[in-house]
Formats: sequence, structure tokens, C-alpha cells
Amino acid sequence: MTDPAPTPAEISLYTTTKHTSDFQPASEDGAPEDSSCSTDLAKKNLEKNPSLAKNDEREYLTGLKLLFVLSGVTLVCFLVMLDTSIISTAIPRMTSEFHSLGDIGWYGSSYQMASACLQPLAGRVFFNFSTKQWTFMGFFFVFELGSLLCGIANSSKMFIIARAVAGIGSAGLMNGALTIISSCAPLHKSPRLIGVMMGLSQLGTIGGPLLGGAFTEYLNWRWCFYINLPVGALVAIFLSFIKIPDQVAKPSIRLALDTIIHQLDLIGFVLFSPAALQLLLALEYGKNNNSWGSATVIGLFSGAAATFIIFLLWEHRQGDQAMIPLRLVARTPVWTSCLVIMAIFAITLCSSYYLPIYFQAIKNNSPMMSGVSTLPGILSQLLVAVASGVLIEKMGYYLPWTIFGGVFTSIGSGLLSTLNPDTQIGKWIGYQILSGAGRGAAFQTPLIAVQNTIPHAQVSIAMSILMFTQTLSGAIFLTAASAIFDSGLKSFVPEYAQKVDPQTIISTGATGIQDAVSSGDLSGVLVAYSKSISYVFIMSAAVGVLIVVFSFGMGWKDIRRGKSAPEK
Repeated sequence: MTDPAPTPAEISLYTTTKHTSDFQPASEDGAPEDSSCSTDLAKKNLEKNPSLAKNDEREYLTGLKLLFVLSGVTLVCFLVMLDTSIISTAIPRMTSEFHSLGDIGWYGSSYQMASACLQPLAGRVFFNFSTKQWTFMGFFFVFELGSLLCGIANSSKMFIIARAVAGIGSAGLMNGALTIISSCAPLHKSPRLIGVMMGLSQLGTIGGPLLGGAFTEYLNWRWCFYINLPVGALVAIFLSFIKIPDQVAKPSIRLALDTIIHQLDLIGFVLFSPAALQLLLALEYGKNNNSWGSATVIGLFSGAAATFIIFLLWEHRQGDQAMIPLRLVARTPVWTSCLVIMAIFAITLCSSYYLPIYFQAIKNNSPMMSGVSTLPGILSQLLVAVASGVLIEKMGYYLPWTIFGGVFTSIGSGLLSTLNPDTQIGKWIGYQILSGAGRGAAFQTPLIAVQNTIPHAQVSIAMSILMFTQTLSGAIFLTAASAIFDSGLKSFVPEYAQKVDPQTIISTGATGIQDAVSSGDLSGVLVAYSKSISYVFIMSAAVGVLIVVFSFGMGWKDIRRGKSAPEK
């Protein structure tokens, strides 16, 4: 007996479909524009696979296959976002266990630094190797390995190294997710899918402190990292059995390895990585030793500058084959969007890391309750992000939301800098709502701006640059915030608690200060703590002003259907 023929609905659910290519580069004003970069790449791809010229059709996923892939990459992006913020409410407990308050900056910056150094290179890897089989799952495996090492870390140094391993893995995940989405669906459907992916994954950033607080209080802070392992198994199930079509012909592994140095711009990577490392080491050494004028710190800053200049010269020589094409970065919508997303992410991370310290160290909240106390900012960011996305689609303009976000973020951060041991609940709730609303309004606008103001052929490269600057932001600003916080403690503890050694407070950890000093000195130490945290939020307020300043370069463009260039 033969099986019944499948219905059209069944076919659409379980098969892939083919669409004619909807690729058409467009200039900033909507006119079609030729891109030498994309033209060169197209020629090379045709040389690798002449059959591509035979029929301008592309294979895409539909139905359950597309749903499984979207679910898998969304979970991965959620874990990446979660990893940047989940430890914020666990850090006070970790510093007490490891006796390592001075290492707070490294807990975040080691992850961000490793990711930032490798992110541009990861973009080149995705161009030369098969999207899923050889790159995305490989990066995800390294990320999961780093998470496991974080969970079993028995010292602060081991934890920092493990965070760096996880950062290496994360370098290819956001770029890879965007690449996979663009490979699975036609261009006109990609924005909707990317919006779902980015919107849901942001729950990881804004919900991380609450989840981390729950794990820390009711289980153990190590579960902040163990949680990645079962979710990773679910991702493997979603992605392992579905073939993701590569819309650009990829060379064989042997051919790719033969030309790997040229194709991946490894020389550029070798020049860029030490520049970033020297910069971050200079920030860390200056913070820990309070010796910004020392020969070591000055030497590191000088070395970073010199290496970066050499890197820029090399990238200029490489042209469109560079790891970071300078011609693309020089476009005003691109570099201003990079600076805006860098500023937004810096403010988000500073709030995620230092508000829990305020609630646990000064208000003496438990990790769980400190996570609950950050809910006003979390919920306002989530609600405004969703509302702004809908309104941008209807109104067509993203720039007003960027300006709105910068203004409210700056005002909210400025108000948060006034927090002290006696601040009433109504105030710190309202301050967080303002800051969270600003972050939610502006967070997605750089992504929208880049997608709609540069040639379509260059969007994927620009997305890689945006993700890189976002990651670099965390590495730089968390280290800077930690330096500001530690310097504040060294200045304010002698002023408000003369009998207490500042180094004792720094080494004790945030959750241990209530028991580490006498009742007579405790009030002065808490004032010193709150003033040190205030300086971090003053920095955030200043960064919020930069969002407004740089937003004007992102372009004033109506992105509604039919208002821009028609798809060709």
C-alpha cells in the first residue's frame, strides 16, 4: 500500500522553498548603488561555483524547519546576552568567596575583551567556511566549554580565564545568528525574523540580574553558568538535523585552509588583538595600583596606540579584503551607529553590575531581593523596547527614539548618582524606570539605521562591526567603571571612616562589609560605598549625552514600506 501524497500544506511545512534573489544594493537615498566590495566578492564566488550564474534562485527554509532554526539561534543569542548580565547579582557573593573585590572589572571585561578581539575575525570565518557545520556550532561549543569552566572555577584567576574562554566562543555567535537568519529567509522577511531574535534575546540582558539573584540565593552562583549546558543541548537538537543553505558558495575545507591567511586577514587580527589587550591591561593596572602615571601603564597605552596605527595602515592596504573595511566604517551612519550602540551597551552594563552592589552592600538585600529591586528598570526597558519597535515601523522614523533614549538615559543615570544609604523606595524605583525607558527606546535603533542607510550588500559586514563595537564597549567601560569605583573607595573611606583601611574594604567584598567593620564605622563605610557607586552613574550620565550627540549622524530616513527604494 502506498503512502498518500502529501498535501500542499504538508509540503510547505517540511520542505525548503526557492525564491528569486531579492538582493539589490541601495544607496543612502534609496537609489541603487554599485558596491565594488560586493562585486569583487560575487566574482570570486562565481569562480568558486560557476553554477551560481546559471540561475539566480536561492534556497530558503520554511515552516517547521525555519521555526526550529529561529528557535535555536534565538536561544543562543539569549545565552550570550544572559552571560553579560547574569553574574551582576552574583558578583557580591563571588567577591566574598574569592576575596577579590578588586577583580570585579575583570569578571566582565575578560569576557568582553576576548569576544571583542575575535569578533571581526569571526566575520571573515563565516564568509569562508560553511555557516553552521564548521563555524557556528564550533563557536558555540567553545562558549559552552567556557561556561562549564566558570561553574567549576575554584579561584578568581581561574574564573577570569574561564570567562575569557566563553568570550572567545561568543565572538562568532551573534554574527553567526544574523548570518544564519539571512541564509534561511528572503531579504524582505529577514527584518521580522531578526526583530524576533533580537527582541527575545534582550530578555537575557535585562532579566539576567533577577535570574542570577535567584540562583545565587536559592542554589549557588555557579548555576549562573551551569544553566547554559542544558540549554545548549536543546540548541544542538534544534540545529544539528537541519541543513542550513549557504547563499554564498563556500570553498572546500582544503582550499579555504590553503588561503586562510589572506582570506581571514590574520595579519590584521594579529595587529588588532595586542592593541586591544594593551589598552585593557593599561586600564586594569592603572585601576588596581592607582598609578596612571607609572611607566608600565604609560607604556601599555603607548603600545596600544602604536599598534592600532599600524593596524589601520594595514587595513587601508587590504581595502575590501580587510578584517574591518575602513571605507565602510567611514560612512557616517555606520560609525555614528557604532558609537551609539557602544554608549547604550556601556550604560546597560554599568546598571546591571553596580545597582545590585548598591542594593546588597548598602541596603543589605539578599541576592534575590537585589534582583527584584532592579525590576523597575528591567520592565521599563522591555516595555519601551517593544513599543518603540512597533511605533518605528508605523511612523517610519528611528532618530526621534534615539534622541529620546539618550535624554532619558542621561537623566535617569544622573538621578541614580544621587542614591545614598537613606534613599527612599519611590525614588530608586522612579530613577530606574527613567533610565530603563531610555535604554529600551534607543537600543535597537543603531541596527535599524545601518540596515536602512547603507547598500544592502554591505549590511552583513556592518552588522559584524556593530556587534564588535558593542562587545568592545563592555570591555572598556566595565574596566573604566571598576577603576572609578575602586578609586572612589580609596578616596571616600578615609574621609568618612577614618579608622578603616580602604584596602580591607576592597578585599572584603560587597556582601561582607556589614560584618567586616564595627557598627560605629559602618555608616561611614556605607556612605563611602554609595558615593563611589555614584561616580559610576555620573559616567553613565555623561555617556548618555553622547548618545544624543552622535545620533544625528545616523540619518533621518522614512523606513516604511514604499517610502524607500523598491526591492528589485
